[in-house]
Amino acid sequence: MNANARELAASFDIEKLTPEFYADPYPTYRTLREHEPVKLLPNGSYFLTRYDDLVSAYKNTKLFSSDKRREFAPKYGDSLLYEHHTTSLVFNDPPAHTRVRRLIMGALSPRAIAEMEPDLIALVNRLLDDIAAKGSFELIGDFASAIPVQVIGNLLDVPMEEREPLRDWSLAILGALEPVIGPEVFAHGNKAVKDFLAYLEILVERRRAKPGNPERDVLTRLIEGEDNGERLTEKELLHNCIFLLNAGHETTTNLIGNGLVALSENPGEKKRLIENPDLIKTAVEEILRFESSNQLGNRMTTERVELGGVTISAGTPVTLCIGAANRDPQQFADPEKLDIGRTPNRHLAFATGAHQCAGMALARLEGAIAISRFLARFPNYALRGPPRRGGRVRFRGFLSVRCAIS
Repeated sequence: MNANARELAASFDIEKLTPEFYADPYPTYRTLREHEPVKLLPNGSYFLTRYDDLVSAYKNTKLFSSDKRREFAPKYGDSLLYEHHTTSLVFNDPPAHTRVRRLIMGALSPRAIAEMEPDLIALVNRLLDDIAAKGSFELIGDFASAIPVQVIGNLLDVPMEEREPLRDWSLAILGALEPVIGPEVFAHGNKAVKDFLAYLEILVERRRAKPGNPERDVLTRLIEGEDNGERLTEKELLHNCIFLLNAGHETTTNLIGNGLVALSENPGEKKRLIENPDLIKTAVEEILRFESSNQLGNRMTTERVELGGVTISAGTPVTLCIGAANRDPQQFADPEKLDIGRTPNRHLAFATGAHQCAGMALARLEGAIAISRFLARFPNYALRGPPRRGGRVRFRGFLSVRCAIS
């Protein structure tokens, strides 16, 4: 072990990250995985970077709890952000998690997703027409972020003229999930939850008065509940609508943006995909592995547990580093290389086990249609200047990517 690697692993602190880390966290992840894979951080929590350790934590929901009430109380206090993040699907354990997930999954059935495809293709084609008319464009604002916001807007049947604030609300709420936040980010996130809840109350009232088709209108389905009478409480309903937008929005924006930037930076793989468009499905999986949209997950131990020879006490926060696990050479050959035909590819970008992403089939469809149609239309697209990263560690993506279609 060289001294630099030892120092990098020893000094790593999730609460004191450098600009270099935000630009490229993978050298740090590699060092931690090799030298301190179960890393005790200064705040008393642990940071896991090995693939097998993450799978163990994901699969054992009894030992590794997703319930965030204890962890988020000191961070958010008695706020709407606390109420939101402790009510949403992703931060709960069974049986509450099972009940809410079942209702959401019912609305995201394979048939429902298949029926979204024609509208999704029409939306992507419309955005590509707008880009063609401009010549130079901004990849995130003009394309990547416009797709998931409209898809989730359609799922909840939000009127087109009321969709404008959705993206900003989502970014503000998710921004407050970063490991360390200042008072401004907290206030911004809290106001976004407040404004979003106020809007959803109106939307739900309208939908109760005039229900949509529960086969394709997720909000109607969540309001009506299951045939056996199982329903969400009003609070669960509102917060899980917010969760649906957040879960489906920034991560899918990042998948599309990260994918098109990574292909631009790997011209051999870009050419291979253009010449072999049927590789789009494995290409999307590889983009999810190579630049995971969501880099970190969190759990709390409920009992004493041993991982890799390290004993972790009950009640200890644990960070699961998806970005590191997805480049673990024990699981992936040549993991630092983008290989659009990689198979098998059991990445953890959507987690695994009980908390595997409920919307992953929809995200995959959005990514495949957006990236394949963009490449077919603009095979010679080029970045104009360095892309601007989002300055976030949990969600890895770009704020701005200037492009030309040449």
